[in-house]
Amino acid sequence: MSDARTISYREALREAMSEAMEADPRVFIMGEDVGRYGGCYAVTRGMLERFGPERVRDTPLSESGFVGAGIGAALAGTRPIVEVMTVNFSLLALDQIVNNAATLRHMSGGQVSVPLVIRMATGAGKQIAAQHSHSLEVWYAHVPGLKVLAPSTAADALRMIPAALDDPDPTVIFEHVGLYNTEGPAADDAPSVWRAAVRRPGRDVTLVTYGGMLPRTLEAAEALSAVGIAAEVVDLRCLRPLDTETVLASARRTRRLVVVDEGWRTGSLAGEVIAQVSEGAFYELDAAPRRVCTAEVPIPYAQHMEQAALPQVATIVRVAREAVEHG
Repeated sequence: MSDARTISYREALREAMSEAMEADPRVFIMGEDVGRYGGCYAVTRGMLERFGPERVRDTPLSESGFVGAGIGAALAGTRPIVEVMTVNFSLLALDQIVNNAATLRHMSGGQVSVPLVIRMATGAGKQIAAQHSHSLEVWYAHVPGLKVLAPSTAADALRMIPAALDDPDPTVIFEHVGLYNTEGPAADDAPSVWRAAVRRPGRDVTLVTYGGMLPRTLEAAEALSAVGIAAEVVDLRCLRPLDTETVLASARRTRRLVVVDEGWRTGSLAGEVIAQVSEGAFYELDAAPRRVCTAEVPIPYAQHMEQAALPQVATIVRVAREAVEHG
């Protein structure tokens, strides 16, 4: 890709959706406050003025209602992008997403597909307290019939919107709240959005992560290099289907694995990654796989307590050093 611009994560999402809407009249956006307000995180700012209320639709505060309407619109041949304000609100539409969108191809014997894109903000770190700070990506990655993407860079944000719109099945995109203001190149040399990307090569330990934890994991890898440990950083990017092949190849090279996941430890995506590596490369590892996850508490509001609950660079460094130095 030849785009040499620097762009913010927020702007990349807006640009990708705008380009899709310019190219395809079937594409439209719907959700709470996406129009006049410009989106809870300002991702859709200016799009109502550009595309009009038929294609940038403010909805009532009824996640089950407007996600269900998006499913119906997708079945009717359009390409809806449904914004759910934050991941906790998606629980109010869980029946629509899991029981309808994910199952209709199977239940119809392949006669219908649901080309629906659902975007939602995820993660903590912004002091929005326990009800708005969830990292529930693993819930959706558990469900056959869904595809799940987690862009961690502006370049990924630009590429994942059109990839999701082109897919005939429902795709859920998790946008970490801590990334919206970050900036980066508009293009990079990462593979297809459906594959994991090696963000930093290394020989001593593999650090696997995704979404909002990528910057901290890369910072940890830099800190590890100062003590002579070359950490390889793998960004999962696509959480379903999981690119186990790339993760296994890296773990076999370094012979050690640490998974960094903002989700809670019990039942985490980190646990699934570790299980797959243990099944596929157990005898090629020199140390037990480890994971760094969020403390098993509702996310506190107070900033110092919130940060204490979340995975931090120092913790990632400590766990990676334990894997390398003590096996």
